[in-house]
Amino acid sequence: MILQALKDYYDRRQRASSPQDRLPAFGLEEKEIPFVIEIDAEGRLVNLADTRTVEGKKKIGQRFLVPQGIKKTSGVAANLLWDTAEYVLGVPDEKKLDENRRKNKEADYHQRLSEMRAAFRGRIADLPAPAQEDIGVRAVLAFLDNMDIKQLETLPAWPDILATNPQMTFRLHGDMELVCQHPAIVDATAQTTEEIPDGICLVSGNPMVIERLHPAIKGVWGAQTSGANIVSFNLDAFNSYGKSRGANAPMGKPATFAYTTALNHLLARDSRQRIQVGDASTVFWAEQANDLETALPDLFGEPPKDDPSRGTDALKVLYRAVQSGKFTNGSATDRFHVLGLAPNAARIAIRFWETASALDLAKRIACHFDDIKIARAPHDPEHLSLFRLLTSLAVQGKADNIPPNLGGEVMRAILEGLTYPAVLLNLAVQRNRAEQKPNYARAAIIKASLNRLIRRTHNEKEFMVMLDPTNTHPAYLLGRLFATLEKIQEEASPSLNATVRDRYYGAASSTPVAVFTTLLRLHNHHLGKLSKGRAVQMERLVGEIMGGLDDFPRILALPDQGRFALGYYHQRQAFFTKSDTPTTNNPEESK
Repeated sequence: MILQALKDYYDRRQRASSPQDRLPAFGLEEKEIPFVIEIDAEGRLVNLADTRTVEGKKKIGQRFLVPQGIKKTSGVAANLLWDTAEYVLGVPDEKKLDENRRKNKEADYHQRLSEMRAAFRGRIADLPAPAQEDIGVRAVLAFLDNMDIKQLETLPAWPDILATNPQMTFRLHGDMELVCQHPAIVDATAQTTEEIPDGICLVSGNPMVIERLHPAIKGVWGAQTSGANIVSFNLDAFNSYGKSRGANAPMGKPATFAYTTALNHLLARDSRQRIQVGDASTVFWAEQANDLETALPDLFGEPPKDDPSRGTDALKVLYRAVQSGKFTNGSATDRFHVLGLAPNAARIAIRFWETASALDLAKRIACHFDDIKIARAPHDPEHLSLFRLLTSLAVQGKADNIPPNLGGEVMRAILEGLTYPAVLLNLAVQRNRAEQKPNYARAAIIKASLNRLIRRTHNEKEFMVMLDPTNTHPAYLLGRLFATLEKIQEEASPSLNATVRDRYYGAASSTPVAVFTTLLRLHNHHLGKLSKGRAVQMERLVGEIMGGLDDFPRILALPDQGRFALGYYHQRQAFFTKSDTPTTNNPEESK
């Protein structure tokens, strides 16, 4: 199902009217090529073009369409008309050279370099006759046969080439296209040497030449930089009925090329159809072009600093689509796919896979944002990205400290409309106790987690966005009471560096009976420092809250600690929220 959907996406992109929107044709791939060797028709060096541009702290090479690369293991295997400097020029990589010197294998490394260069030239020499007649191919062969390393060593980019072993290719001086992009070369790469089908393709259902080794998938966070595989078999234990490698999951060469090309495109660095959710690299696409394809990064991702309202704007567009049942681009019935991938040794694990109509998926995403909506301070962002939610649960707020599977499980809950994973609520409560207060993001998580549990059990009223004076759950009331006692202390002693929250929040939220009797005794002292009118207001609020409490519980279970946090957060927000009409629940407003 996943591979079929990826192939369908590839076919859809191939039908695009604009050439810029099409994915590489069969036999080609997009590759970052930092250096292009420019030669004349006689094979003489004219220039070494540096295609790199600075992005942040890195230099990134320009991407070109080139013949699809060979999947390399430990042997020598050259790509056609492009490869690393080791293959193209036969020059050593400084890091590998130093490593081989330490191992006393420098001679072996130089021998391997000779084999690499010979394999690179041999791949060009093996091209069919029409390609051999191409002026660019003849010029490249002439360059390789008469290459002058000393001439190359005078070029400014030479130290970078030795240090980084970059990808390189050729271009005739004065041409816009690379030699490997000449029509004769493209035609040669599209031909398959095997013509007799040797299996039934699982994707197309037709007899096909089966691909033995699938191209690597790159761009999955945490996986090997050289790429990893979704479909692979490298141990005898994985081989069924004596079938090895690709024969275990037979896929024709065109289908294999299509799904790997589509997935690598979705995972590309500049892709607008991927987001990182914890350790899960998440990509999404529709059967037809749809607004939702490019909206998800804005909905779940952190907005850029130069456009902080991007997430809020995307959320407004989402709500409009849900309310109207229509999208500006695409249909509400378009099938939409979301795929979460995570690293797993040399392979890629499927973390989650969801398929639904665009409208159904939009409704589930909108439900998530409804669930996490909660009262906030003016400086808090209206749009809470998934990254911000998850980092609020991590030690020191660092993304590296987010539990590895949490992001994927939360995304699955959002996409499938399920209850959030239990660990989400647990972590929010634990971080509240560790930091001695619930913040905006954690309060949103607690509200969303509890409300989804309440919908499943139907034994309690759902929590509101703002303070709910009608909510009589003891844990919620205790949170409100704690916030009120803290407020009384703050107003009575405004110069205090620490409040009762800094000393007692953890105990108050878990073992109320051990704390609240002390706090209530202290609050009488604090009330005495307030003005008479203000003291009456706050005492009335304390009485209203305690009127719903029969006793102080000895211990609060973890979900009730979440309710305590919500009561505390709501009451604190109510103290600092202005309204037109004063109420006893907002005593600050009547001053």
